[in-house]
Amino acid sequence: MPKPTIDELGRDLLHVSRAKMLFALLLPFLLLASYFLIAANGNLFIAIPCLVALDFFTYGSVSHDLVHRNYKLPHWLNHLLLSIIELLCLRSGHAYLKAHLHHHRRFPHDDDIEGHAAKLGFFRALLHGILFQHRILFWALKKDSAHRFWILFEGTVLYSLMLVAAMLAFSYPAFAIYAVLIHVGGWIIPFMTSYIPHDANGTDEISQTRLFRGKLFSILALDHLYHLEHHLYPQVPHQNWAELAKRLDPYFEGKGVHARKLLF
Repeated sequence: MPKPTIDELGRDLLHVSRAKMLFALLLPFLLLASYFLIAANGNLFIAIPCLVALDFFTYGSVSHDLVHRNYKLPHWLNHLLLSIIELLCLRSGHAYLKAHLHHHRRFPHDDDIEGHAAKLGFFRALLHGILFQHRILFWALKKDSAHRFWILFEGTVLYSLMLVAAMLAFSYPAFAIYAVLIHVGGWIIPFMTSYIPHDANGTDEISQTRLFRGKLFSILALDHLYHLEHHLYPQVPHQNWAELAKRLDPYFEGKGVHARKLLF
């Protein structure tokens, strides 16, 4: 049973409304601004969920779509937004771009730096995340000559921000807490995006990425549980993953792919 083409599934899956796209692009800035505004009013504990949301809605959502150029923005604007939005999370957007596109081409080969956690055990996969962002930054510097300027710029900015946060730890703790929490939040990325959804022992694109379904999984993942669907059709923006999944269910059923569910 051949994989359906995007034309067979519907080319409407490739498009999102301008309002949805603008909301996705503005959300990281709104979340970071909300954190500092709430923290400035003395409600630091209440402000922290803004950083959690910032981490979630960048790497796996809007930044991810910018990596795949799913919003069809002009090249210069796509690069600029990817750089700025990922820098809000103290990450290099263009190191992410290089590592993630390489992952799509090479998983589960040994040279797939992003997918390496899928080959590790539970605890090693968790520990792998501590240095993950630093690894892909220096790896991308060696591998990506086309975007080396971007990666050097982003690396300089993010390490400078970390240094400033350390220097202001006592005089402006909100900034130091932001830097620590946003950096530590990134440690879970390889575990969540590589270890959980992938099977390095799979023999083809269907068996190398796990299929997830169920309302509870969807709630826990904030409707971002469609990793197999994304690997099959990376050109589909994250806003349309749920609809893509519905249209692919007959194909998965025909291939005998069993979805993983959590209770229901």
